[in-house]
Amino acid sequence: MLAAALVSFTADPALVPVALSAPSEGAVPLGLPPLPAKPADPHTVALGKKLFFERRLSFNDTMSCGMCHIEKQALTSNEVATSVGMEGKSLRRNAPSLFNVIYETTLFRDGRENALETQIWSPILSADEIAAPSVGWVLAKVRGLPDYPAMFEAAYPGQGITMETIGAAIAAYERTLLSANSRFDRWRYGGDQDALSSQERLGFELFTGKAGCAICHQIGPQHALFTDGKFHDTGLGYAHTMGLDNKDVDIRLAAGNFTTRSQKDLQAISSPSANDLGRFEVTQDPKDRWAFKTPGLRNVELTGPYMHDGSITTLKEIVEYYDRGGDYSPNKSAFIKPLNLSEDEKEALVAFLRSLTGTTH
Repeated sequence: MLAAALVSFTADPALVPVALSAPSEGAVPLGLPPLPAKPADPHTVALGKKLFFERRLSFNDTMSCGMCHIEKQALTSNEVATSVGMEGKSLRRNAPSLFNVIYETTLFRDGRENALETQIWSPILSADEIAAPSVGWVLAKVRGLPDYPAMFEAAYPGQGITMETIGAAIAAYERTLLSANSRFDRWRYGGDQDALSSQERLGFELFTGKAGCAICHQIGPQHALFTDGKFHDTGLGYAHTMGLDNKDVDIRLAAGNFTTRSQKDLQAISSPSANDLGRFEVTQDPKDRWAFKTPGLRNVELTGPYMHDGSITTLKEIVEYYDRGGDYSPNKSAFIKPLNLSEDEKEALVAFLRSLTGTTH
């Protein structure tokens, strides 16, 4: 199978937020809500981070969570449209950033899990991802690694290495991944009227007004996660499923060297793309066909390529897609309609989105 389509996207490493160490209780970067859970102790967070990047959890010691959620790429993967799994297998979906995942009430792009403690077992046991053959196999392997028993005893005294303690430790680490304090936050919530340019302020007005972005990417009076946590059909999933999207694909040959090939070219050398019905696969409700979870937009400048399948490369292309009202779908959200933005307005929206790049201090 051809590996996931490679795209031309490069984030500036100097802009990428760095994950916090375990935050003190109640301490959050400017622009985020109060923490919904008490932070874990440092022993537990250190154990969870080690497990997050532990390739020995995989069947052949090559894959870890950190292979798709890359620290220097804002905890996503910029080089590929969709994640690359075990032995180079192409996965169906783009890897979302894990920053601020502590606030999520549903997980994965289809919302099939509702707790970080259990979420981790889905990629660990997936034959296409980390590919561990069973829970028991993982437990036996970790128990046999000399560097783990003492760490588990420090984090979970007397509980040992279990499915629950592995899930809880990784979840504890993921809950420390906070990012905000962007220029937008300093302007909106910090009172710094010079933090945004006039163009960026126009973009904010469009985002919350004419363009209607804030209907789904919500902004509160005291803080903002830029998501409603709901699932919407933007038209993109149906267009790809029905073969209506014939967009050419940029394939990376080497650093800075790309070639462009048509969908027809790719189909000749790869397996057919798997149908992805989104939220419907969880609920079996026909109204949920091709609906995917609204992503938060913090650090969006750094987390391309975009959409559930990574099929849109730049923020300008995102704005263009929504300006034309998206692609056709019988279930498309009523919120997705032509916007009739001018070129200046499109540029202002992109500028505003870039102001959402955060820090952790």
